[in-house]
Amino acid sequence: MNKLDRRNMIFFGLGTVGRDMFYALEANALIYYLSNVLDLPLGVFVATSMVFTVLRVFDALNDPIMGLLVDNTRSRHGRFKPPMALGALAGGACYLVLFADFGLRDYWFVAVFAIAYILWDIFYGLNDIAYWSMLPSLSVEQKTREKMGAFARICANIGMFAIMVGWEPITSGLGNTPKAWFTVALAVTILMLLFQLFTLFGVKERKDMFRREEEKTTLRGMWEVLTKNDQLLWTTLAMSLFNIGYMSTTTMAIYYMQYVYGNKDMYAVLAAVVGVAQLLALVIFQSFSKRMPREKLYLFATVLVMIGYAIFFFAEVSIVLIAVGALFIFIGQAFIQLLMLMFLEDTIEYGQWKNGKRSESITLSVQPLINKIGGAVSMGITSLMLVWSGIKVGETAAESISAGGQLTVKLMMIVLPVIFILAGYIIYRAKFKINKEMYDRIISDLRARGELHTAPEEAVAEIETAEVTIKEE
Repeated sequence: MNKLDRRNMIFFGLGTVGRDMFYALEANALIYYLSNVLDLPLGVFVATSMVFTVLRVFDALNDPIMGLLVDNTRSRHGRFKPPMALGALAGGACYLVLFADFGLRDYWFVAVFAIAYILWDIFYGLNDIAYWSMLPSLSVEQKTREKMGAFARICANIGMFAIMVGWEPITSGLGNTPKAWFTVALAVTILMLLFQLFTLFGVKERKDMFRREEEKTTLRGMWEVLTKNDQLLWTTLAMSLFNIGYMSTTTMAIYYMQYVYGNKDMYAVLAAVVGVAQLLALVIFQSFSKRMPREKLYLFATVLVMIGYAIFFFAEVSIVLIAVGALFIFIGQAFIQLLMLMFLEDTIEYGQWKNGKRSESITLSVQPLINKIGGAVSMGITSLMLVWSGIKVGETAAESISAGGQLTVKLMMIVLPVIFILAGYIIYRAKFKINKEMYDRIISDLRARGELHTAPEEAVAEIETAEVTIKEE
């Protein structure tokens, strides 16, 4: 990596610390806030839960439109930074409404929540698409992208697991009231905005990398980008299935610790173990990546996840077993998520090679789409589990549940995710064909066609070497 790559890696990665704190509180704790803090009537709670499922799936279809907006942005600040800033500011305002208690406990609550939620989803999606679309424009070298992506994921996991470890003890320490939760949401929003400044002001885009500025994309062109890239479609399906499984486990973890293990306070310990596992996985990822191709690394990671789930099914008798199972699951999960990001980014060059148009943001708009589908389905599963298991009864949350209810929690948190994760792996192995040899051929062809500078990273490195030589002389 040259100086510019290292600078971009650091400032790009730091930008997502606050973003993932922001997202993690919504994804992992908002439903707990609704079910166990606001104590909504059962009918209102069920209706609000449907908002998560229906509106998130509906808004996921809007993400390619957000990608179209980013791809068509032309400004002196580049394509990615203006929509990134707009998404952060507007999304932050809507986010605070989700955690604000206006005293509503009837179906007006559902209406206010639905409006705030769909707007938050749209603007967060705009920010997320712009952020991750910037990464493939910084380098086309696979190993450089892996380093940048790994560092960004490390920063993202620091933010995410700071919240996963901290939200329960902090909100409890503040009294576990709606006001306490709003205070935490406000603090997280401020941190998100501050960390975004690293990316907005620190990253230098590689505008010299591509020889020509692409024409603006039409709606028809957007549809063609998404549907004519077969590798993008298969990657999207595999990622969606994996995310449904993974997010079902993380969403239901607090209920598992409270109602199956029997001690909600130990959720922070589980979250800490998960955070350590993911950070460890991202730190050692490069060592494994050097020793085995991506397809073998994906198989290895999937095996780790399956071992972890097998341990977890019998783990409620001991926090040690819970920790061991979590280590296996989330080391493997972190490997898979980073690999999925790399697979998705490789489909950008594949689409450019096959269809003649790069369209980073439209292509990467499927990432928040995938996250939203995964979040919507997992939230729907969680909501059903709360009712079926007996946790949500009438207008209050139950203090304990029956053995049958505990089994329901375990099946939803462990067995169902295994099915989704294995299905995603099978689709990847059967349909994804962009290995290293094919990717190198794609890059070579793009350079020969004049759509990519001969070797942008090497050129910068040569300039830096020449500068050093001059100084020494």
